[in-house]
Amino acid sequence: MNSDLPDPVTPPEAPAAAVPVPEAQPAAEPAVEVAPAAEVVASAPAAAPATDATAELKALFPALFTGKPKPVKLRVQADIQERVPGKFSKAQLSAFLRRHTGSTGYLIALTQSKTRFDLDGNPAGEISEEHLNAAREELARRKGLKQEREQAEQERHRLEAQQRRNRGQLLWDFERTTLTEANFCVLKGVAPEELQGLLEIARKERAEAPPAPPREARRDERRDDRRPGGGRPEGRGPRRPDQRSEGRRDQPRGERPPRGDRPPRPEGARPPQPGRKPVPQAPEQAVPSQMAQALQAARLAKVEPAADQQPAQDSAD
Repeated sequence: MNSDLPDPVTPPEAPAAAVPVPEAQPAAEPAVEVAPAAEVVASAPAAAPATDATAELKALFPALFTGKPKPVKLRVQADIQERVPGKFSKAQLSAFLRRHTGSTGYLIALTQSKTRFDLDGNPAGEISEEHLNAAREELARRKGLKQEREQAEQERHRLEAQQRRNRGQLLWDFERTTLTEANFCVLKGVAPEELQGLLEIARKERAEAPPAPPREARRDERRDDRRPGGGRPEGRGPRRPDQRSEGRRDQPRGERPPRGDRPPRPEGARPPQPGRKPVPQAPEQAVPSQMAQALQAARLAKVEPAADQQPAQDSAD
């Protein structure tokens, strides 16, 4: 084989030499008597199906055909015939090699390897760029087909689940409605002749559905999902050395030594809480200087006489 991809289906080989067609004879004098079609079919021997040679080839050449797929040597079919002449027919070898070199695993191995291998597992030539590109294109085509099948399968499951929910809701409403069957069909948009069939399917699906767990069991499951005892959640490491330890909690606040170079807190002051930002303190107001106090007194002295002059002016009037 010259290519590692599966060979396309080809018509049977033409005969080596064309047989001359005799000239047409007159209808009144036929030259050869034609046998009935049934006799011709019965006289032709039936072709026996070719047996699968996969197991025998793997047993004879395990270095090439067993384990992880390996790119086979070109014209390996002729090498097999030389090693075991007459053991396998041409049809058997062609069917095996077409199936072997057309598998997805073989195509992946073809794109990941640089050399081919002979019947003994030894390197036997490099892989041409033409065969490499053909294998890549075939893998891309198969990947696209697989994605399309998966998407179609997901869409089919989604549609079936939606139809199942619709039938269940239809049965639920039908068992609790006070309308007549005709009015119910009009309300739900269902044909009257299809209603009973849909209800029967919904009843069967409801009977086959697994029983729902009781409410108490669902509440217990949600409770188990929480972290036990209010402790540290899973995945977090141990406490850091600079975090508060159990020994510091037992020690009174007033007797704790100051940490670092900070001065001790005054008595009655609230200790800073870990993990909280300190409360901003109001800025202290600056004390005015003597010059500022004198200016302020002068301004007040100018304002007061103006207030005293108002009653004198009224008495003059």
